[in-house]
Amino acid sequence: MKVIVVGLGKMGIGLSHNLIKKGHQVTVIDSNPEVLDSLGSDFEGIKVLGFGFDRDVLSKARIDKVDAVVSCTESDEINAVIARIARTIYRVPHVVARLYDTKKAEIYHRLGIQTISTTSWGIERATQFLTYHQLDSVYDIGNGTVNLVRIEVPSLLVGHQVNEITVLGEIQIVSISRNNKTFLPTLGTILEAEDILYISVIVAATDKLKAMLDLV
Repeated sequence: MKVIVVGLGKMGIGLSHNLIKKGHQVTVIDSNPEVLDSLGSDFEGIKVLGFGFDRDVLSKARIDKVDAVVSCTESDEINAVIARIARTIYRVPHVVARLYDTKKAEIYHRLGIQTISTTSWGIERATQFLTYHQLDSVYDIGNGTVNLVRIEVPSLLVGHQVNEITVLGEIQIVSISRNNKTFLPTLGTILEAEDILYISVIVAATDKLKAMLDLV
């Protein structure tokens, strides 16, 4: 995945390194050259100097070629502008904006923009938003015949019940993370947008699970 991270505070730097470690291609944007230099010569991403809402800067960062944009500057207003540019003009599939004023979260969501807050939780949550759109293997159980995977619930399954992604002896949702809380679902639990599903699946049934999640 190709990702642009705008704003290199603690969160932006942490997120950039986290994504690179997971094998993603990262381009960072910041208006402070000293901050960019502080990343070091061994930084494996691309550095772009400038303001993240500047069209020329975004063009230099090749925003038209990326899969995701994360705006995590110190300003809610700037993050909102960058996120809206990325979403409405460049049609970037995944857009995340850091938000200090949580009262605005619903407005962002209506615009199709994910929101995050607080540095430590935000880094991991942003990584989830960007990377859990495909099956992500978490743990192999026993002799490797059973796998624990996670994925953000596909939009087509929002409003459906857990039992619709359950195959006795083959596929089972073992937990759901929702609003930074994790719980054990029942077969009648209704799936909601942004749920992160943790699913146990026998390896032989992986293709069946992908078909159920509309990943094929």
